[in-house]
Amino acid sequence: MTISISTKDQDTFSVTVTVTSGSTTTHTVTISDQVHTKLTGGKISKETLLEKSFEFLLQREPDTSILSQFKLEVISQYFPDYAKQALTWR
Repeated sequence: MTISISTKDQDTFSVTVTVTSGSTTTHTVTISDQVHTKLTGGKISKETLLEKSFEFLLQREPDTSILSQFKLEVISQYFPDYAKQALTWR
């Protein structure tokens, strides 16, 4: 599995996930500075937070089930343990 991240603007990123079965999905994710600071204390970059967040998601659901466009904090609505887990990535 490969996770590729490109920056669209300061808060918006394009994430492409390619899995070994050959499927590729693309997702647009927004991370505000406030959410980034809350989850990481600014200790890791938005890109690293995004990569780890996708690893978290892919352990719980297939790439095709991940929303194509979302704000990062939405993950907690589907997976209540997400924010607690994110705090360990600092």
